[in-house]
Amino acid sequence: MTNLILVILCLIIGILLQRLKELPKDAPKSLNTYLIYIVLPALALLHIPETELSLGLLLPVLTAWISFGISWVIFGTLGKKLGWSKATTGCLIIVPGLANTSFIGFPIIEALYGSEGLKIALMVDQAGSFIIVSSIAIIVASIYGHGKKRKRDVTKKILTFPPFLFFLIALFMNLLHLEFEGTVYEILQAFADTLTPIALIAVGLQVKINAETLSSKNLWYGLSFKLLFIPTLIFFLYRLFLDEGNILYKVSVMETAMAPMITGSIIAINHDLNPKLASLLVGIGIPLSFITLMGWYYLVG
Repeated sequence: MTNLILVILCLIIGILLQRLKELPKDAPKSLNTYLIYIVLPALALLHIPETELSLGLLLPVLTAWISFGISWVIFGTLGKKLGWSKATTGCLIIVPGLANTSFIGFPIIEALYGSEGLKIALMVDQAGSFIIVSSIAIIVASIYGHGKKRKRDVTKKILTFPPFLFFLIALFMNLLHLEFEGTVYEILQAFADTLTPIALIAVGLQVKINAETLSSKNLWYGLSFKLLFIPTLIFFLYRLFLDEGNILYKVSVMETAMAPMITGSIIAINHDLNPKLASLLVGIGIPLSFITLMGWYYLVG
C-alpha cells in the first residue's frame, strides 16, 4: 500500500511543481536522462543476476511480448489509415504496448498473491518488459523518431543504450551465477530506489489535465488498448493453456492489465515521440488502472 500511495503522491508533486517559475523548462528531460543513464542500469545489475530462469514461467513472460507485438501491429496500421504523425504512432506503439510490471505491478501482485505471485511478476518484468524496453522499444523509437536512420545507426543506438548494455552484463552475470554483495549492492540499491519518485515526478511535470487533453482520441485509444483490450485477449487466450485457478494464469492477466510503463514513456519522451501524449498515458493511466484492476481481479479470482 505504501508504494501505491507513493506513486499517487509523486504524480501530484510533479503536477504541483509546474507552478514554480524557478523550475527550468527542461527539468523533465534532465530527470529522464538521470533515470536512463544511472537508475535503469542499476536495476539491471541488481535484479537480473539473481533471477531464476525457468521454462515454467514462459507463458507469463510471453504476455509482455504479445502485448508489444500487437500494439505495434494495431497502432502502426491505425497510424497509416488515420494519418497520424510518426511521432504519435511511435508513442502509441511504445507506451500502451508496455505494462508497468514493476513498481506498480510488484506491490499489487505481492498484496494479492503473496511471494509466489511476486516471483512470477519478477520474471514477467525482467524477461519480458525490461528486455523489450531496452531493445525493441529503441528500434521503434528510432523508426518513428525524427529523420531517417540507417540500420547501422539503429543497431549502434541499441548497443550503446545504457539499460540494454547493462542488461547484457547482468545476463552474463546470471549465467555465471555472479551477484553483487555488500557496499556495491547497497549503492546500486540506493540508486534503484530513486526510480519511482523521480520518474513519476518527471511525468507529473508534463501532465496537463484539462478538457482538451481529456477529449484526445489518441489518449483513449491508448488507454483502451492497455487497460481493456490486451488484458481481455490474455484472459481468454491463456484459458486454453492454463487452468483459471492457476496462479500463473492470474498473474499473467493482472500484469498485462497494469497501467502503461513509465520507462516506456521516458523512451518516447526522450525521442520526441509526442511527449505530451506519452505523459498523459502514464499520468492518467496509473490512477485509472486502479479501478480497472479491481475488475480484472474479480474476474480472475
